[in-house]
Formats: sequence, C-alpha cells, structure tokens
Amino acid sequence: MLLRLCKVFYEIKFSLRSFKEDLGIFEISLSLLKTIVMFETSVIISEIHSLTEAWEPVLASLPAGIIMQRRNRQNRTIKQILGHLVDSASNNIHRIVHLQYRQSPLSFPNYATNGNNDRWIAIQDYQNEDWNDLIRLWKYTNLHLCHVIRNVDHGKLENEWMSGPDSMITLEEMIRDYPLHLKLHLSEIDELINSPS
Repeated sequence: MLLRLCKVFYEIKFSLRSFKEDLGIFEISLSLLKTIVMFETSVIISEIHSLTEAWEPVLASLPAGIIMQRRNRQNRTIKQILGHLVDSASNNIHRIVHLQYRQSPLSFPNYATNGNNDRWIAIQDYQNEDWNDLIRLWKYTNLHLCHVIRNVDHGKLENEWMSGPDSMITLEEMIRDYPLHLKLHLSEIDELINSPS
C-alpha cells in the first residue's frame, strides 16, 4: 500500500512540477513517503538477510542422510527444496528487472505453473549438486535479490506481471510476498530436519 502511494506522489509531482514553489508541504510529504517506502523495502531486505544468515549454518551442519532422503509432501528432499529456493530467487530477479523496463502488463513465463518448477529441479539435478555449493548459491542469489530490491525504481512498483491466464501481480506485491515464500519453504526444511527418520 505504501509503495502504491509513492507512485501516486510521483505522478502528482510530475504533473505539478511548474507549481513547485507553492508546494513546499507537498515536497515534505513526498520526502516522508520516500522515507517510508525505503523503510518498508529495508525491512524486506533485512528479513531476507536475517533468514539467509540464520539458515546458512543450520543447512551446512546437516548430514547427508537428512538432506538426501527425507521428503516433503511434494516428494522433494531438502536439497531439492533449497534448489527450488534458488530458482525462486533467480526468477524473481528476472521478473523484477523486466518489470522496470518492459511494457506493463509483462508477459514473462511463469516457471512454477503446470509442475514446471519440478522440471527445473530435475533438469538441474539439485539432488546431486554439491551441498556446500548449493548452500552458497542459495545464499548469494538471495543477497543479490536484496541488492536488486534495494535499487528498484519506486515509480515502477505498480507495473504488473501476468502470472497466469487471469492473474496479475504488481512489482510491489512480488517484492512484498517473496519473504513469505522463502519462509514457507524454510519451514518445510525445518519440519524435515525435525521429523523422525
């Protein structure tokens, strides 16, 4: 919501540019709104950073039997779930970049539809990827995603991606919802770690 307000303020600022000297209060409000948007973005970035920092040592300490044999309800191992999280971060980076320079609504393939995310997992063979390399790839892909989010053009936050035949997602929603997706899959990993063998 706050990010949408930022776009409105940018539009107002553009249309009222010639009246800038009479809009001192508007300039203060715009400055405050930019600060709020930057704060919200920084909270999202901080959350992603915190999750990657907290989970990296947990993941690195797991024995092969746990990461390769225990499976969630989608029949994915911990290695495959982490690989999916790499794909998710990577695809979000691409969407965020495309949504800032291409026409909205953006038509861009959704790798997660029709079971394609499982194809991505299989084709990339995350099950046999070196575990430490996979952990680092996950961590640094998420850190790069944070960098991309930090540099988003707030004037583009309402640009939309067609995620399905009747589904549109704004850039703002995509950024805001990413930590929820990350936490969902980390909780699956946590359940597998703590489940009886």
